[in-house]
Amino acid sequence: MLTIDPKELSTPKLHGYLQSAVGPRPIALASTIDSNGVPNVSPFSFFNLFSSNPPVLIFSPSRRVRDNTVKHTLLNAELNREVVINVVNYAMVQQTSLSSTEYAGGVNEFIKAGFTMLPSDIVKPFRVKEAPVQFECRVNDIIALGTEGGAGNLILCEVLKMHIDESVLDDAGNIDQHKIDLVSRLGGNWYSRSADGLFEVEKPLTTLGIGVDAIPDDVRQSTVFDGNDLGKLGNIERLPTTEEIDTFVKESFEAKAVLSADDPDKKLAKAKEYLDQNRLTEAWKIILAKKNF
Repeated sequence: MLTIDPKELSTPKLHGYLQSAVGPRPIALASTIDSNGVPNVSPFSFFNLFSSNPPVLIFSPSRRVRDNTVKHTLLNAELNREVVINVVNYAMVQQTSLSSTEYAGGVNEFIKAGFTMLPSDIVKPFRVKEAPVQFECRVNDIIALGTEGGAGNLILCEVLKMHIDESVLDDAGNIDQHKIDLVSRLGGNWYSRSADGLFEVEKPLTTLGIGVDAIPDDVRQSTVFDGNDLGKLGNIERLPTTEEIDTFVKESFEAKAVLSADDPDKKLAKAKEYLDQNRLTEAWKIILAKKNF
């Protein structure tokens, strides 16, 4: 058996062991507001329910391991003492992953991830419409667990109001675990789905993804793609160039066949097929390709 003294490991190595060993962990998609009123939304898997009376949720935005900086969520929670915690199900997991991208301060991750902002009833931060359950919370306390990279900051959130999408309820008015279809975090790229077990979601790029807001309107509004598809499309560093698209079309029989049909729905359906195969670059190339041969 491998025996480890935490003090003898680098923080990144220890961090990896801990996250891989302690799981699956539920995901808090936390919504806050900065000093200029700009919304922020970001996921945290150091999260759970800790009390029912009073109802208290706790999540922890840790100091970044690589450079010991703190996250916007922590700064906003310290400033406004309010947060909305949204739960994450399978239908929104790709967008949730995209929202974890470290965009600059003042960037609205709701827009980047393609989430819909819903006004809250009591607190200032917005709710995520796509989340099946949303908790409006007051921050009762913030407990710093350390000052070095990797140290957590426990944010104790008292639930003031809870919103539940009726589509996840059973006939008795209780939450149906199959309908809510929650996901949870494990180590590395691994997630777990309540109904079907393990699956992978590639981590957002260390550089910035273009975001869902950069996807053309006709694509974003198409019924061909769901939220997870849009999350994948938004998590690309740059769009393919005209030259790259032309080369792809010339060399791909599939692309030529789809484009020859001159049917936008068939083109998007082929892009959807590529996305399901995790062929993100090809998906974008077929979306952007013109009938030019």
